Amino acid sequence: MRIFLTGARGMVGQNLLECPGLGVHEWLTPDRRELDLRDQASVVRWLKEHKPEMILHAAGRVGGIQANIESPVEFLIENLDLGRNILMGAYEAGIERVLNLGSTCMYPRAAVNPLREDMVLQGALEPTNEGYALAKVMTQRLGAYLNREYGTRYKTLIPCNLYGRWDKFDPERSHLVPAVLRKLHEAKTKASPTVEIWGAGTARREFMDAADLADFMIQAISRYDELPDLMNVGLGYDFEINEYYYEGAKVVGYTGAFQHNLSKPVGMQQKLADVQRLRQFGWTAPTTLATGMARAYEFYLNQNRGLE
Repeated sequence: MRIFLTGARGMVGQNLLECPGLGVHEWLTPDRRELDLRDQASVVRWLKEHKPEMILHAAGRVGGIQANIESPVEFLIENLDLGRNILMGAYEAGIERVLNLGSTCMYPRAAVNPLREDMVLQGALEPTNEGYALAKVMTQRLGAYLNREYGTRYKTLIPCNLYGRWDKFDPERSHLVPAVLRKLHEAKTKASPTVEIWGAGTARREFMDAADLADFMIQAISRYDELPDLMNVGLGYDFEINEYYYEGAKVVGYTGAFQHNLSKPVGMQQKLADVQRLRQFGWTAPTTLATGMARAYEFYLNQNRGLE
């Protein structure tokens, strides 16, 4: 199959391109110089010229809680533009299959966990990442409207939080797991006696290795017609933020203490995805937290070797 992968240079895209079994398909992975996804006319022209049979939409502006708080306009506009241009471009180019990646940020902040797919749009969103979440919700709904009105077969996966190889470890842009690993590594290097944890560390998060999501997506491509229009992809269990620090300390070899800063924001208390539809599909994430964090830390060390 001829497949257009957006965001091929991002964490999800890079993990997908490292997957076994990738070679049975032809992959189109233009970079921003070849195709600016923010330009709708360019997207339509490119799709009509290259005629992919399927699009995997993994591109997006992403970042941790601090980046989302500081730049809601950019997170809303850029992600909304990308989603709109891909879906409308696919429709105009006659492409019937698009697999769009959403986020558990789409769920209401007060929703009862685990988060079921039918809870989207059933309440107010978490304010700390509302711009990003709105863009993801609107892209999913646009796909659903196109299916209903024009008979396309656009589908959205809602992955839980991700980490892994090719993650961003910049403290200004990183999510929890890479931020934890970098913070602990620097503390170990500087022999710092304590490491700060935002809040009490009791908020719970579900983080899956991006390599596992990539494995699922390869299966989803070959079994596309079996996918529901909207489906969570997660672990079905979560950990306290404190536990990510404890496991990270083992991986890094940090032996100091932890200090909680209760003045810092923590976001939602829990974001655990319901995985009933995923289990019915027949897939379970294989990577443990210890293995995944060790793999991510090894990637960080390799990327920064000789720079410290």
